[in-house]
Amino acid sequence: MADLVSIIIPVRNGAATIARCLEAAFASRYEHFEVIVVNDGSDDRSAEIIKTFPCTLVELPEPSGASRARNIGASHSHGDILFFTDADCLLNEDALAIAVTTLTAAGRDVVLGGTYTVKPADDRFFSAFQSVFINHAESRNRDNPDYIAAHAMVLYADTFEKSGGFAEKFLPIVEDVDFSHRLRRTGHRLIMDPGIQVRHLFDYSLLGSASNGFRKSKYWTIYSIHNRDLLADSGTASRALKLDVAALFGSLLAALLVLNTGNAWFSVIIAVLMALNITVNRDLLRGFYRARGMAFASAASAYYFLLYPLVVCAGGLAGVLSYRRYAGLLEATG
Repeated sequence: MADLVSIIIPVRNGAATIARCLEAAFASRYEHFEVIVVNDGSDDRSAEIIKTFPCTLVELPEPSGASRARNIGASHSHGDILFFTDADCLLNEDALAIAVTTLTAAGRDVVLGGTYTVKPADDRFFSAFQSVFINHAESRNRDNPDYIAAHAMVLYADTFEKSGGFAEKFLPIVEDVDFSHRLRRTGHRLIMDPGIQVRHLFDYSLLGSASNGFRKSKYWTIYSIHNRDLLADSGTASRALKLDVAALFGSLLAALLVLNTGNAWFSVIIAVLMALNITVNRDLLRGFYRARGMAFASAASAYYFLLYPLVVCAGGLAGVLSYRRYAGLLEATG
């Protein structure tokens, strides 16, 4: 008999997306699965919508965070394999089948990851930028990724139980990064299979994209300072993105020197930084082009090179300034 897969979905005020999420889950071509949704103290119509689907609904009386919701979902599961995803993600029809095949072949010590589709579930420009960017960042290191993201995380139930699950008293995000690192330190292997894909419902405007980039950069910086790996090549927090930030600010500084000194040789620094940045990020730029053609690639590249680094840098500075506030919490987590 095929392995039973438990799909675990935490939701907090997800009335706008949870129906589409569950419709996609139940459209799976892999037949032996169950769906467990943990309603994390929502005060919208989430529970009402979830009850229209043949899934297990676990109600939490008050918001407790995605980590606790996932842990509770796992405790209510019956499957040998757990598949964690989010309430704004739509599983591809073949995602479960690919996950089971890959995990079975890889072994019980593996934590398996998937990624976003290149095309998001909505058609907005900034959503498409985010999908291509994350797909590229998460897929480029398949055999030894730095972490597995919780939007498509697959592992054996006994592995999860022995690990103690996600840290419940932790930062608001990047708990999946921490979980991945803890498992790897105990001898587990992380593997990425880009064939395991989910479509994300971003619905991003410029403000939404910038806010997301700022927030992730802030908490990633806090975690990285604590982890002493601020310059590590880690998924979306890649060295290529860090170079992108450095190249923009280096170019701005060189431009100011040209204006203040009249020495045109400083413009050579700008040219070198731009050429280096384009070279290092060339695969991402190709991804933009393959996703939607030249017009999209041009606009997405301009956003990535000229505005997104400002957002990431601002978030990083906020993380540095906020580190002491979270240091004790991170120390307690280990």
